[in-house]
Amino acid sequence: MQQPNLRVVENPVDRLARVLEGVLVVASRPLSVAELAAAAGEDGERVETALALLVGRYREGRSGIVLESVAGGWAFRAAREAAKACGRLFDRPVARGLSPAALETLAVVAYLGPVSRPEIARLRGVAADSAVAGLVERGLVAEAGRAGEGGAVRYETTPLFERVFGLAGLDELPDLDDLGGDAAEIRARLESIAERRGA
Repeated sequence: MQQPNLRVVENPVDRLARVLEGVLVVASRPLSVAELAAAAGEDGERVETALALLVGRYREGRSGIVLESVAGGWAFRAAREAAKACGRLFDRPVARGLSPAALETLAVVAYLGPVSRPEIARLRGVAADSAVAGLVERGLVAEAGRAGEGGAVRYETTPLFERVFGLAGLDELPDLDDLGGDAAEIRARLESIAERRGA
């Protein structure tokens, strides 16, 4: 007896999810829903539905890569259990631990940026030139203009900072009032966040 020719109907959300998966794999930075919609030739609402499907597919504990909303867009990153191996493979400057001076400087820039080196030095009580230069080299902070005409260069965090620390935006930073404690305690909290994120 001949088998009937069964036609499998493909779910359009699954197809769109595969397209978005491919786009996100080749992207060099987080992509917004609008950018993903333009690339896929779909509307934003359908893209958000497909992204929700992918988030479930690529989550901690289920996959070696994780899809998350960071730096104002969507991007894949290595799962926490794979972060150390990835760091060893590429020996990324960002993957090496940040010194206490760099963490303090990064916190000042993240919370108060754009901010100049003299302002950072005043807040930290020590010169900030070396720490700022190291953060610029790692791509975590960047120049953001000058303080007035001919004034000191000001610095702000970059999308890479948000991506490394798993933030969708700077509004996701912990509230300073909630941090409490002294500088050593705050430094320890920042180091703990960096370790959890694989920074």
